[in-house]
Amino acid sequence: MEETHEKIKENSLKRKDKKCVTCTQCGTSLFNKQSLSDHMMIHTGEKPFTCTHCGMSFRHSSNFGRHMLVHTGEKTHQCDQCGKTFLRASGLKKHLRVHTEGKPYSCTVCGKTFRHEDGLRDHQKIHTGVGVYICLVCEKTFITAVKLKIHERTHTGEKPYKCSHCEKRFSQLGSLNKHKMIHTGEKPYKCSYCDKCFNRSGILKKHERIHTGEKPYKCSHCDKRFNQSGILKAHERTHTGEKPYMCSHCGKRFGHLFSLTTHKRIHAREKPCNLEGVKSP
Repeated sequence: MEETHEKIKENSLKRKDKKCVTCTQCGTSLFNKQSLSDHMMIHTGEKPFTCTHCGMSFRHSSNFGRHMLVHTGEKTHQCDQCGKTFLRASGLKKHLRVHTEGKPYSCTVCGKTFRHEDGLRDHQKIHTGVGVYICLVCEKTFITAVKLKIHERTHTGEKPYKCSHCEKRFSQLGSLNKHKMIHTGEKPYKCSYCDKCFNRSGILKKHERIHTGEKPYKCSHCDKRFNQSGILKAHERTHTGEKPYMCSHCGKRFGHLFSLTTHKRIHAREKPCNLEGVKSP
């Protein structure tokens, strides 16, 4: 046992001997000059790797490389159960809980459940008001700094994510990835009842209600139920009398967009009067 302790001590001393370079700023010992050079950036604030898309800078090429995936949309980590892809291994790891677990984290205030503890933690800020991020332009509040940053782009007009197929730009990576499917023809969301495929999970969900007969949207004025929120809104206007669609030609208002579209054809058929030969009274 004593011999083992001696060996451990000896190895430890050898490792210390290898740390032959010392930082003059904080006294940290490092293995070589390259390690010292990397370490010194902490003190100098130097970040030599700059993103040409958004201007963010990084100390290390590895972090820079990971960041660039945000702009390129490249997702190298794929779920072997559903095929969904992720930018980072940590994203895939969180996603896998969808297949293996339920939502074990429950809010003690409202009962809402979450798959991830950080999701619950962010949600609880709604109730406590602690750690809420406020937009300086419109004073709207957000539970994470990331959500605030995305929101602020509505004020600045910033669109850092550019489509590699066309000139379109987007303020959110998710919007870019959805748009790209127009070019690629990719339809990763397959109906579990028939062979139809879709490029949006939301469209798949709506479609599957045709098979299940599910009608989750109930009218607050009567007992009618609907399978789409848009159809419910249109129906509720028959109770409220709301007419949000106005004709730009004559000012007439309509409760449904298709009614406005039909009405506009009247103006499209109208021809300007031929005033030639008309005598003034």
